[in-house]
Amino acid sequence: MTRSPPLQPAGADDGSRIEDLIELIERLIDVVTEENIALAMGLPASQSQHTATKLELSELFEAWVKEVDRKNMMLGTQDRQLQTRILGRLEQLRTVMDENVTRLRAAIEASQRRIDAVMVAIREQMSDNAPYGANGRVSAQSASYARNVRI
Repeated sequence: MTRSPPLQPAGADDGSRIEDLIELIERLIDVVTEENIALAMGLPASQSQHTATKLELSELFEAWVKEVDRKNMMLGTQDRQLQTRILGRLEQLRTVMDENVTRLRAAIEASQRRIDAVMVAIREQMSDNAPYGANGRVSAQSASYARNVRI
């Protein structure tokens, strides 16, 4: 019997399914950790090069969860060391994902602040050249052109 490709739900009963899942979780942890480091250094969330890999790995992880949930696959093992290892990796994944959510929110807020600052600068520049002020009246600059005009 041949093993399924790594990182995908496998049909073997010898614990290799759990090993494949652990490998997938470890890769996901690595990618999310790298993204967290980049975000901590101030990289905008939109420029993260980890997004595609993280999405791919998370889709594979979701497929695992669905298979287990549908009871198409059992992940139980008598090997206590393997059980401890998978539980440890799952806890580590949860921790780095929690940090990732926090860092992504901060990066999105920082991007929003940059957008707001640019919009304020644009509005100020436009209002400096506008013939009407914020109150709808002719601005002093525009009014000065018509001072000496007689009708």
